[in-house]
Amino acid sequence: MSTIESAGSPVSRVRKIMPSRNIADEPNAHAPMGVEGAAGRGPEKMNDEGLQPAIEIENFDAFYGDYQALHRVTLRIPERRVTAFIGPSGCGKSTLLRWINRMNDVVATARAEGKLRVGDIDVLSRSTNVVDLRRNVGIVFQKPTPFPKSIYDNVAYGPRLHFKINAAELDNLVEWSLKKAALWDEVKNRLHQSAHGLSGGQQQRLCIARAIAVGPKILLMDEPCSALDPASTARVEDLIFELREQFTIVIVTHNMHQAARVSDRTAFFYQGHIVEEGVTDQVFTKPKQKQTEDYVTGKFG
Repeated sequence: MSTIESAGSPVSRVRKIMPSRNIADEPNAHAPMGVEGAAGRGPEKMNDEGLQPAIEIENFDAFYGDYQALHRVTLRIPERRVTAFIGPSGCGKSTLLRWINRMNDVVATARAEGKLRVGDIDVLSRSTNVVDLRRNVGIVFQKPTPFPKSIYDNVAYGPRLHFKINAAELDNLVEWSLKKAALWDEVKNRLHQSAHGLSGGQQQRLCIARAIAVGPKILLMDEPCSALDPASTARVEDLIFELREQFTIVIVTHNMHQAARVSDRTAFFYQGHIVEEGVTDQVFTKPKQKQTEDYVTGKFG
C-alpha cells in the first residue's frame, strides 16, 4: 500500500473530518479487465448487482420560466458506475445534470418539481445545505475552468475551505488528488506556477483533481472532452475508467463512441424525455426503441 493511500492518508483524513460517508475510502470495485467495450475500446462493463442507487430521480420536471425542459423523468443511477446522458442538443441532459448539485439555483427562472435524491439528501428541499451538497457532488464543465491561481492552490482551494487541515496533510492531499487525476508526474516540479500555463487537457485534469480533493461521492461531467484534442480525450477517458472504482460518475456527451467506451449505463434523452435507459452495450447494440436506434446510428441528432 502506498503512503498516499495508507491508513493515515489524505483520503482517510477526509473521511474522518467529513460528517457524511466518503466513497473514496470504501473497498474498490473490481479493476477494469481491459476487454473491449461496445465501441471496441475500454474495460469490461460492470453489472449493478448488489449496488445501492447513488441518485434517485422520479417524476422529475424542470422549467425555465414557462418553458418545460424536462418531463416526468424517472431514473436510478447506481453507485460506483459511469452513467452517460446522450441525446441531441437541447434535449435536457445538462439541465438534469445541473439540478443534481443545484447549479441551476443561479438561474432566476429555473425551477423543478418531483423527486431528486442523492443518497439521503432531498436535493430540492429548501432546507438542504447546498454547500454540503456540492461538496459531495462535484462537477467538471465543458471548458476547463482553472482558478487564476497556482496549480497547487487550485487543488488546495476546496480542502482549505471545508476542512481544518495542516500543511503536511494538505500537501499529501494535493499530491493524492493530482495522482488520481493522472497529472502529478507532469506538474510536480511546477506546483506553484500558474494553472493557466497548462495545456487544455492538463487544465481539464486539474479541474478533476480539484473536484475530487474534497472527497465527493459523485462526479458530474458536462461534455468534459468536447474542447480537447484526441490525445487529451483519451487521457480523460482512461481517467474515468480509474475513477469509477471509487466515485459515481455521470457524463453528458454528444460523442456516441465515447459514451459506448466509458459508460456502464446510458440514458437517451429526446425533447425533455428519457426515451430509453439501460446497460450501455444493450442500448447501443440492441436498443428497444426505434428512436434510440436511429440516434445511436447517426440517422438524426
